[in-house]
Amino acid sequence: MEKKDGRLKQQLDLWYEKICTKDFIHSDPVQFPRRFSKREDIEIAAFLSATIAWGRRDIILRSAEKMFVIMENSPYNFVMSGGYKKLKNRNIHRTFFENDFKYFCRGFKHCYAKYKNLEELFTASPDVWEGFALFREEMAGANNGRYSKHISNPGAQDRNGSACKRLNLALRWLVRKGPVDLGLWKNLKPAALYIPLDVHVTRTARKLRLLERKLNDKKSVIELTEKLREFCPEDPVKYDYSLFGVGIVNHRICSTTDRFIKQVRYLSPSKAFNS
Repeated sequence: MEKKDGRLKQQLDLWYEKICTKDFIHSDPVQFPRRFSKREDIEIAAFLSATIAWGRRDIILRSAEKMFVIMENSPYNFVMSGGYKKLKNRNIHRTFFENDFKYFCRGFKHCYAKYKNLEELFTASPDVWEGFALFREEMAGANNGRYSKHISNPGAQDRNGSACKRLNLALRWLVRKGPVDLGLWKNLKPAALYIPLDVHVTRTARKLRLLERKLNDKKSVIELTEKLREFCPEDPVKYDYSLFGVGIVNHRICSTTDRFIKQVRYLSPSKAFNS
């Protein structure tokens, strides 16, 4: 590792330690799966919360709260009992309506009937991307073969596709173990994960020359994650917290690593929690 990369790794590790704390949870949708203790409730809560995790964070939290009130804070029972059938098509979050919610519920019910749990579904595939593809197919199979715009297409194994930001986010919550992430799944390791590519992460990564590709797609996710694996092979997506936090706090990061390191020393990570 070059000296410059070593300094950058040191700074990103510092930011990870400052940002990835329990203080992060109260302003992040990860709080919803963390409310539950039953495996199935946690899995359903994680995928639903991640699915609507775009836009302003305060609105995301209100929308997720609305969704869990509908489920009477018992996601698995709501899904398996068919409680979703009474829903109409009211708005839940931006372009996510009750019809979309019903789509997910039908899909989850099918998956739990076919697999022991959602971890078993994902570990039936050789890697994360094929797991996303299988999940997308199973969800469509429960909905007359219809695909949802809210479940991104990862593309074929040898082809480009979506960045699958929200699916990667759900997996980060379920697989990583730490002050924020739950570490529920044991058969999929953090080393196999890919970074959830949002606007804050990409802005910071490009400024730091960690990401050269201009499009926010699957190839960019792979490019950035491979670079982060050089810093931490066993847990590359830990740096999601660093890149996300810096991206929120300072939208005008310098393009040179040395100047960046000098800048972020004086920024307060606590600002990221309430953005």
